Amino acid sequence: MKLSEFRLKIPTESIALYPSENRDEARLLVLDAKTGKIEHKIFKNIIDYFEDQDVLVLNNTRVFPARLYGNKERTGAKIEVFLLRELNREQYLWDVLVDPARKIRIGNKLYFGENDELVAEVIDNTTSRGRTIRFLCEEDYDTFKKILFSLGETPLPDHIRTIRNVEDSDQDRFQNIFATEEGSVALPAAGTHFSRELMKRLEIKGVNIEYLTLHMGLGNFSAVEVEDLTKHKMDSERMIITPEIADKVNEAKENRHNVCACGATVLRAMESSVSMNGFLKPFDGWTNKFIFPPYDFSIANRLISNFHLSQSTMYMMVCAFGGFDLVKKTYETAIKEGYKFGSYGDALLILK
Repeated sequence: MKLSEFRLKIPTESIALYPSENRDEARLLVLDAKTGKIEHKIFKNIIDYFEDQDVLVLNNTRVFPARLYGNKERTGAKIEVFLLRELNREQYLWDVLVDPARKIRIGNKLYFGENDELVAEVIDNTTSRGRTIRFLCEEDYDTFKKILFSLGETPLPDHIRTIRNVEDSDQDRFQNIFATEEGSVALPAAGTHFSRELMKRLEIKGVNIEYLTLHMGLGNFSAVEVEDLTKHKMDSERMIITPEIADKVNEAKENRHNVCACGATVLRAMESSVSMNGFLKPFDGWTNKFIFPPYDFSIANRLISNFHLSQSTMYMMVCAFGGFDLVKKTYETAIKEGYKFGSYGDALLILK
């Protein structure tokens, strides 16, 4: 398929700038992919679509405050530094993006904090915007990390932060309540709708809740720049599927229970580690799998997703799962019905 086929006309007012007041009270559109039937619900109603011994798979990655603002030595020029990933814990090396990149050269020092609490030195160029920096810190690792994250800002996506500033409440809401494994610079948004109360009700109903880890990078929001989708390359992302999770998912699959992937990240992670006979395999490594229609999914038969933006790789994956024509029609319905799009938007449940 071609990039142009995934263009959506999403009105500006359809982009959510803030989350719902309560996590489990966002709107929920339910799509039965077999019949094309659509239902309009509240997210807490999602429990009605689960049965005893179904499996719900969540992504337990934790978003860290990845956006820093510093000043260049001598000139004092303001530089934005976006932390992508830690390269070497012992040497305090990080892979980052810098803006404006043209002002930054190897050997430059950058100062962070009102009192220059941290200093970093640029030691390598990786891409046009990318750099490798070494933080020049004599503190122990835990103290360094505490200082670093205290200076960082919640990494709201551009579709929000270009319209409003980061607020204190974002630190809590731009995070899933079950997030434990630090490493994402983007939010697995479908999981934000789960409250502790809803998760407890699912457990009481007999739903097995399992967690894998996929640390989201900025590549999820990078523009696809090729019309021929077969030529698009996804950024690699770290992921972990333990043997215990694989066993639980495979047991449900063997016994014909539903396996629900919460979010495109979970869907992609599971499809990145499928055995020859169509079962989930344990995995500890990196994935750059890019899923777009047509695609036959092996593991999940249900998907929870937010409403994604036009021509995004996540929208393409949802189209692959639910069927291109049906999902596109559903998105058009969502726009007409006033559903909110983006990381803080409403939810979609696809049943197959």
